[in-house]
Amino acid sequence: MTIKVPATSANMGPGFDSLGIAVNLYLEVDVVCETDKWEIEHSIPYLPKDERNLIIRTALRLEPNLKPYRLRMRTDIPTTRGLGSSSSAIVAGIELANYLGNLKLSKDAKIQLANRFEGHPDNVAPAIIGNMVVSGQSNQRVFWSKIKLHHIDLVACVPATPLATKKSRGVLPETISLAQAAEGSAMSNVLIAQLSRGYLKNVRHVIERDVFHEPFRQHLVPELLRIREILKLEYTYGTYLSGAGPTVMTLVPVDKAETIQKKLKQEFPEHDIFHLSIDCKGAHIIKHD
Repeated sequence: MTIKVPATSANMGPGFDSLGIAVNLYLEVDVVCETDKWEIEHSIPYLPKDERNLIIRTALRLEPNLKPYRLRMRTDIPTTRGLGSSSSAIVAGIELANYLGNLKLSKDAKIQLANRFEGHPDNVAPAIIGNMVVSGQSNQRVFWSKIKLHHIDLVACVPATPLATKKSRGVLPETISLAQAAEGSAMSNVLIAQLSRGYLKNVRHVIERDVFHEPFRQHLVPELLRIREILKLEYTYGTYLSGAGPTVMTLVPVDKAETIQKKLKQEFPEHDIFHLSIDCKGAHIIKHD
């Protein structure tokens, strides 16, 4: 069988640590056969190939007595680029333990566990559920709601140079003013309402009004303001910093995606420019005959 987990784009402008969306880049893990010790085959040079691998560590953290298996992993999710690569590994580990250990976990239980392992729910929730998920945690409990988006694609500008989450987190202030927090919360609320109702015309004006993280991180990712300037005359639904960066994501009408992708490829030939669609299934298992 194969475990398939989508990439995710989180924060979504003013939805800091709360809003996330699943997209069609994937981590796939084949469960090959039972062995004497854990092994995971892959082609990524710096990742462990034994029980130190995050996927296996997560599975064993959840179910320590699992019998070891040989696994085969492949992924087209860029690492350290703000597309939820570590979250996808954690979710894959939970799915692995759930399947091999016959745990019969609900979607909500998987989200609670993934949040405990990751520390925040904005990536793991959409990776598990699919589509867009609004989430938040209080008293170590995650509250979440799925929003089904329609007629939206995404264009991702993925810089060639990675940006460590620790470095990107390090530039954020400890506090912001009450007035700023009220503005940010209000913009996030309006954004959720617009997206959930399909009122897309003014989404751009709201999603680009973050006060929580983008003002402090934009010097680390100069592509953010450049892309907003490049696309200011195009009809899009707005551009935001994906996760902690450096990926810059633009929401676009489906019929405009190829045009926007081509334009950004011309402007940023050294970067990867992906035309992405929303993943609606979330993490799931494919059984082979």
